[in-house]
Amino acid sequence: MEPDLFTAAAEDRQEKDPAGSPLAVRMRPRTLDEVVGQQHLLKPGAPLRRLVGEGAKGPAGPSSVILWGPPGTGKTTLAYVVSKATDKRFVELSAITAGVKEVRAVIDGARRATGGYGKETVLFLDEIHRFSKAQQDSLLPAVENRWVTLIAATTENPYFSVISPLLSRSLLLTLEPLTDDDLRGLLRRALSDQRGLKGAVTLPEDTEAHLLRIAGGDARRALTALEAAAGAALDQDETEISLQTLEQTVDRSAVTYDRDGDQHYDVASALIKSIRGSDVDAALHYLARMIDAGEDPRFIARRLMISASEDIGLADPGALPLAVAAAQAVAMIGFPEAALTLSHTTIALALAPKSNAATLAIGAALDDVRKGMAGSVPAHLRDGHYKGAAKLGHAQGYVYPHDLPEGIAAQQYAPDGIRDREYYTPTRHGAEARYADAVEWTRAHLGRKGP
Repeated sequence: MEPDLFTAAAEDRQEKDPAGSPLAVRMRPRTLDEVVGQQHLLKPGAPLRRLVGEGAKGPAGPSSVILWGPPGTGKTTLAYVVSKATDKRFVELSAITAGVKEVRAVIDGARRATGGYGKETVLFLDEIHRFSKAQQDSLLPAVENRWVTLIAATTENPYFSVISPLLSRSLLLTLEPLTDDDLRGLLRRALSDQRGLKGAVTLPEDTEAHLLRIAGGDARRALTALEAAAGAALDQDETEISLQTLEQTVDRSAVTYDRDGDQHYDVASALIKSIRGSDVDAALHYLARMIDAGEDPRFIARRLMISASEDIGLADPGALPLAVAAAQAVAMIGFPEAALTLSHTTIALALAPKSNAATLAIGAALDDVRKGMAGSVPAHLRDGHYKGAAKLGHAQGYVYPHDLPEGIAAQQYAPDGIRDREYYTPTRHGAEARYADAVEWTRAHLGRKGP
């Protein structure tokens, strides 16, 4: 669907009088060189540069692309830059409001434009994951025959939300969440740029840090919060956006948390120690602080996996599989939904029976090894598969446990120097009680004398 007279007039009015537009709109990059972040997609010769005519000459034309990334990472911005910079005909549709009829109208218009006056068409389709399979099918002929060059944007995994034939005909470009440095540069540009706040206010370091936490890698959210806070400061005849003004404006208090400093480690330590101490409420408090501060969810998940082995162990053998599953889920879904998975896991670990027996066991074994108490592997346990092993006495006299009624063979397994060492001392907590019984029984049947 081509922009109508009213849409064109609105866009023209925005360009002539930008003050009436939101700050996030006013600060949209006009060229690819102004784009913040995503530098891995903007190298010379990259698909997006070819779409705006940089190096797109010759028989190999620019490819259709699918832009996949979380909100606020620049998908719509990149399409906007292409629309301004390209000499091609640019049409924009949203899968929220458009259907097959609108898609076919664009394709028909593109074929007429190509045949009539040699003008290529770029179609930007936002929220493509909202299109049904049939609606996505309607794009295939146009993409395959290059009647249009498609730029499709999605926040959902395209391997689940975009049909395979369309994926195979397009390049999948993954956008990464913006870093704090990316957003910091954007905010400072918005403060000083004539299209932005024109130096009317300043942003102290503590306010900037809180604004970055609020943004969570989302440029649109960062600029929207900055604009609201700047407006509140100017209404109070202030030229500096204080932390208090920002907190009041966005209704969100600043949590003391430095992701690169002491707070990062102190709060993480408090989370794990609260889980170890079985205080589920304290553990959830520290988890919430980490989430609210924008901590990397993968870091939290890694700490929970360590806790499952270090502090719970065999008292609840299901703790580690749960923590591993949580880490996999967090990597797939990210925030905000990952908060639910992390809460689920934190509660389960905090309320699980505790045992550090596995931790102490490997520690004691490592200590002996490092003291030089390694010793030779008993001859009957050595590999006997290679030629000449029998002559060396390797694997001779080995008793196969499965051949015995009880499935256990009373033979020496450990080297001579540590044959009577006992590293694992199970507790009677939770499920580890059955392991305690098993250890007692097996050691007796192995003829172990104990330390």
